[in-house]
Amino acid sequence: METPVETQFVASDYGKNWVKILVVKRDTEKHYIKELEVCTALTLNNHRDYIFEDNSDIIATDSQKNTVHVLAKQHGVKNIEKFALILSNHFLRKYPHVVATKINIEEYPWKRVDINGEKHVHAFQFVRDCLRVCEVTQKRGGEPLVRAGIRDLRVLKTTQSAFKDFVTDEFRTLPNTDDRIMSTIVTADWWYNTSEGFCFDKAWEAVKATILEKFAGPPDTGVYSASVQNTLYISARSAITRIPQIDKVEITLPNKHYFDIDFSRFPKLEFSGCNNTQVYMAVDKPSGNIHAVVQRSKTSKL
Repeated sequence: METPVETQFVASDYGKNWVKILVVKRDTEKHYIKELEVCTALTLNNHRDYIFEDNSDIIATDSQKNTVHVLAKQHGVKNIEKFALILSNHFLRKYPHVVATKINIEEYPWKRVDINGEKHVHAFQFVRDCLRVCEVTQKRGGEPLVRAGIRDLRVLKTTQSAFKDFVTDEFRTLPNTDDRIMSTIVTADWWYNTSEGFCFDKAWEAVKATILEKFAGPPDTGVYSASVQNTLYISARSAITRIPQIDKVEITLPNKHYFDIDFSRFPKLEFSGCNNTQVYMAVDKPSGNIHAVVQRSKTSKL
């Protein structure tokens, strides 16, 4: 007979993933919609359900799903951060044996249909330029920690991107370049130092606009990038500078490679007069991956 070894729980939680809801607000002739996918996770003050087959403290994941439905009906959804805070506060307030919560939400990118330059009052188009996400974590007796983020923001610029003067050794084959295609898919997260006193929508839009601005530069001239690393850092630092409620930014920028094609391999074909047209080979794997976390210095003044 096996003698069990002594063990302890490092972490535990349970909840409902990907609760899909569409919230429609019809206060006026102009309607508003929010479509979300919500994930809930609760941590209890005991593990009797795991250890002793005692389910008496379990708040069923189906009940958590129903809670999402009910609170969306009662409160509506102004933005995903506010709704995540409502869910977190509800679970901690209603169930004394819940000691921590984690709420993750993704928002679908619905935009109003444009008819001859006029925004429609009740028709919408799914336009996925990127996904808006958030996470709220909270321990009983503690302040909620709000993380917002961007997923799948794909960008490309055709010039003003360099990469040179890096390590030269026996493994290097990549040449220096002063001008290349720069393309990436932005994943960004940032943490707020408060959950009150500012607009989550404006803050999210400001971070997205900052990332695009630092990548692209002015619309008529662009901006030079010495490396993906430098562009990442400038974007994160600028977001922290512009939004005092942000203390930390994490950004991941994988390379989406577009390589020159050697047309000299086709000596019998004529390419004169084609200098203004360049064709690149798209290669998605393998790819470089640039990642950093940048936070506000403790000595900086808000």
